[in-house]
Amino acid sequence: MTIRTRRRLAVIAAAAVLTGVLVVLGGLRLASRQLQSRIESALGPRASVGAIEAGWTGIEVLDLRIKGAPGWPGEDELRARRVRIVPDLRSLLGGPWRIATVRVEGGYASALRTRDGKMKLVPSLLDARSAEPGSTKHEQQGATAMPLLEIGGVELVAAQVDFFDASVRQPALQLRIAELDAVVGPLELPTLDKATRIKLEGVFKGPQRDGRIAIDGHYTPVTRDAALHARFSGVDMVALQPYLLKVSEAGVRRGSLDLDVQATVLRNKLRAPGKLTLTNLELTSDGALGTFAGVPRKAVLAAMTQEGRLEVHFTLEGRLDDPSFSLNENFATRIASGLAESLGVSLSGMVKGLGGVVKGLLGK
Repeated sequence: MTIRTRRRLAVIAAAAVLTGVLVVLGGLRLASRQLQSRIESALGPRASVGAIEAGWTGIEVLDLRIKGAPGWPGEDELRARRVRIVPDLRSLLGGPWRIATVRVEGGYASALRTRDGKMKLVPSLLDARSAEPGSTKHEQQGATAMPLLEIGGVELVAAQVDFFDASVRQPALQLRIAELDAVVGPLELPTLDKATRIKLEGVFKGPQRDGRIAIDGHYTPVTRDAALHARFSGVDMVALQPYLLKVSEAGVRRGSLDLDVQATVLRNKLRAPGKLTLTNLELTSDGALGTFAGVPRKAVLAAMTQEGRLEVHFTLEGRLDDPSFSLNENFATRIASGLAESLGVSLSGMVKGLGGVVKGLLGK
């Protein structure tokens, strides 16, 4: 092969590569424009966007905000300083719309657990429009006909989440997770019927100290099937006391909590063994009949080790579709049972003992 022939082949190869690159970039540009149009129409009437910039490799949504609907506990459902969206070129070939990745920087979201235990997160996007009060017939038909959207993965960087829980008290208890880094995906909207990987880490804010939270596993929103490992480390007990204590029980002055739970949900049946560790617990009351999680407070404090620690093993079990099953009550009951077992205290014995005290006080 002559030098001239080699040069000609090199030029042809370079031209082919350049053509391929231009085709790919042109396809990405076209996909980005189509995706931009879909985003603008899908965000809904309560949304505002500072700017949407389409580039060769994707689009950027700047200063996104979705205001909370009337009655929503937070001012906003969603905010983001920057959202970077990279489309999947397969969308140009037909079929469902696909997004390769979504990266959210400086994001904020608020979530609500209703009084009956249902979770709501960004309802303006994830709930059917037909479920919104006052939605028109046209909006209802549009929600039913919403095209399938596949998202390969969503990445959150330094986000913040406010979790409002109306199932434990009114007004809703507010918990905050800051500096949240998370990866979630794949997702199929609006069906949400496929298993989604969840991996997140963040700072659990407390009135006296900050702890850490980490969750890793899989979750299917429609069926609620799940296999999740949740870990709380050094979390402020004051923030979480509504989940452990009844209204009549002693409050928590200070203390930290470590929690490790392996939760599995299959066909609506929950099984979640775990371990709870209390450290440097200090309660606000020392009445003779005072209790903590259903166990005499004096026994709890006396059982603390020299390091000020108390470990409790428990297992949450029940059917999520059983109207009589309450996760909050189940958790408090299991903790009480685990405490009693750790302390060598019989719950039935405690009930009889307290009954005897009451009878004595009444002179009967």
